[in-house]
Amino acid sequence: MRRISISSVIHRCLLAVLAALAFSLAVPAQNIGSYERQKGQTMLDQVESDIAKHYYDANYHGVDLKAVFKEASDKIKSAQSNGQILGIIAQAVMSLEDSHTFLLPPERQNITDYGWEMEVIGDDVYVSKVKDKSDAQAKGLKVGDLVHQVGNYQPVRANLWKLAYLYYALRPQPGMQLLVSSPGAEPREVVVMAKLKERPHIDLTSEVDIRHLMWESEEEDAARRKNHRLQELGDVVIWKMPEFNLTADEVDGLMDRIRGHKSLIIDLRQNPGGAEETLLRVIGDLFDHDVKVGLTQRRNESKPLVAKTRGDKAFTGQLTVLVDAGSASSAEVLARVIQLEKRGTVIGDRTAGAVMRARLYPHEVGVTSVTFFAVSVTDSNLELSDGKSLERSGVVPDEPRLPTGADLFAKRDPVLAYAAKLAGVTIDAEKAGALFPERKAKQ
Repeated sequence: MRRISISSVIHRCLLAVLAALAFSLAVPAQNIGSYERQKGQTMLDQVESDIAKHYYDANYHGVDLKAVFKEASDKIKSAQSNGQILGIIAQAVMSLEDSHTFLLPPERQNITDYGWEMEVIGDDVYVSKVKDKSDAQAKGLKVGDLVHQVGNYQPVRANLWKLAYLYYALRPQPGMQLLVSSPGAEPREVVVMAKLKERPHIDLTSEVDIRHLMWESEEEDAARRKNHRLQELGDVVIWKMPEFNLTADEVDGLMDRIRGHKSLIIDLRQNPGGAEETLLRVIGDLFDHDVKVGLTQRRNESKPLVAKTRGDKAFTGQLTVLVDAGSASSAEVLARVIQLEKRGTVIGDRTAGAVMRARLYPHEVGVTSVTFFAVSVTDSNLELSDGKSLERSGVVPDEPRLPTGADLFAKRDPVLAYAAKLAGVTIDAEKAGALFPERKAKQ
């Protein structure tokens, strides 16, 4: 199978409802027969086989894989709906508590768009985006609102990715019942209704980004590729990097424009990671020597991961990296390498702690009606040069700096303003927040 970037799933909407909670929703009774149950059992068997053969840790972190899937098999025998069967399979996979190992359920015809997004700041969850002309906007949901509850769940840092998985992939809903509060105001209930958008067909046998299988179209992904932006403030350059999705030549082209400036601020906030090629090239452009990033560990082998320097073409000025809870995978690795090599300063919030690498295994099941599904399986872990993994722990910034809900509402960016000050440029939080205006997504 071909390798993919999985981290986007977890960090575009990143929140620890226990896995069981995600599948305990009331399901209308259906008269499903033995054929549907057998299809479910076949899916379960294929998923278990993929994990047993390919998961990087042959001991599965101490999880009794056979017992977990035996219990799931017993539950399928009494399941009342196909949706419940999918939930049972997904729960079995999530017993590994691995951010990159999960079931991708059969592709739905439509993408569910709830009209708003959220992000973690510290341990709290805030509304980070409200789309124009959405029901969320009409109901008064505002950027900067603190999210106390989504349905029956209290969103926190630890469970955001599971909520995203539940609402966007496993069991999309016609709407969301929220409990939120604006800065300085009492909590209020808001019910927002979703819109359905037609989903482009995805070829599961090709190299894809998991995000496309959940909620983002090819058009939106292309827009993200163009969203790498530079801002010059005298001798200081700010690189807003939305994702590690550039070729080596594209990275070199940007760095050639940056080289010669006194200071560089790389903004990795809400960057979900991406291609290893991009990561290694960025590191090679920031160091005048080769850098051993770490050791890639698979079930039967370990291999060093090394970034080759560009030599005298590398940027040698002052370096600052901005991260937050939405910084994942390659973004976390870059930030930690900067710390370990004492190359610069990392500012912001603790990162996501999701740095595994995975492969996608697509399947089809059925005779009279064929169902396509896939499972993502972590096949390697990255141990950095200090002998540690970032999975579940993340990167702790050298200087913690967090915006408030009021900052989000007013579009202020005190974190970037502080980084600019350290680089020798004075800019207030309002102006910092306006440096990279958001590009409106299509409705």
